[in-house]
Amino acid sequence: MVRFTVLASGSKGNSTVISGGRTRILVDAGLSCRELFRRMKIVGEDPETLDAIIITHEHQDHINGLAVTARKLGIPVYFTEATHRAWMRWLTPRRQMSYAQWIELCRKQAAERQAESDNASQPGDPAETDPEETEADCAVASAQLQKPAPAGPPSMKEDPTWLPAVEYFEAGRPFAIGDIGLSPFTIPHDAADPVGFVFGAEGVRMGLATDLGYITPNIKLQLRRLDLLLLESNHDLEMLRDGPYPWSVKQRVLSRVGHLSNDAAADFLSNTYDGQAAYVILAHLSENNNLPELARVAAERALAGKASLLANRLLLAEQHQPLVPVIF
Repeated sequence: MVRFTVLASGSKGNSTVISGGRTRILVDAGLSCRELFRRMKIVGEDPETLDAIIITHEHQDHINGLAVTARKLGIPVYFTEATHRAWMRWLTPRRQMSYAQWIELCRKQAAERQAESDNASQPGDPAETDPEETEADCAVASAQLQKPAPAGPPSMKEDPTWLPAVEYFEAGRPFAIGDIGLSPFTIPHDAADPVGFVFGAEGVRMGLATDLGYITPNIKLQLRRLDLLLLESNHDLEMLRDGPYPWSVKQRVLSRVGHLSNDAAADFLSNTYDGQAAYVILAHLSENNNLPELARVAAERALAGKASLLANRLLLAEQHQPLVPVIF
């Protein structure tokens, strides 16, 4: 049995559970660990059976509960390398010092090295200090501010980036986690290395494509011959333009590395989509710049010529409650 369960979808948190064979994976962890577990139990999924977490990109609504969830379950997290690095930079506080503090640290370090050199010199021999070495020491002086790593797994306060295990994947290179095959593909979004996925299990193919500014030719090729398609339908253009967001944020959302509008999603469904998926799920709907009715109407019109008894049953993923599991 294959199950596809959207736990949450929207700007306040995104997460989906995919089950196939003996394998269960969590795609993104944008809710707190407690809320993720609560929603999984609502839909009949046991958090303790998760085998891995896989991350599409490092924005907070996709990784908010990541570290706590992975630590609690002791399971690996799969990233692209660039996404993992971006996530670590975001969590690691930057240590800063003033120029005066840096100079004082350099002086103390030079004095310590001078004392060591004097103690090591034979009586009557001049002490030698290499100016280049002193400058090199100053260049790495800030490293002395780092505390030694504690024994055993660190706490969240000691190291918020520690995970039980990290695995890297690359867009364009399929791989597998247990009984589930994954084909990651690049998407245009303002993140370090964002990806969408096509998942395969027991002959069922499921595509996930959200957080993308537009649908590239490669994405069009990936989202074919699917049994389930989860597609972003983020905003209504008029609501966004007339809405409360600052103009800079509106420009970001509307850009080619922003989010897909209802019109853009409908255009894909009408003109490019092959119509084969049994389920089409609209996802990542904005609570401020969209209405479920607007997204649904746009998609239904686009799918009107492709409706059948076996395909294109339209569902809308929600932010505040999980979607009923889709079972194959």
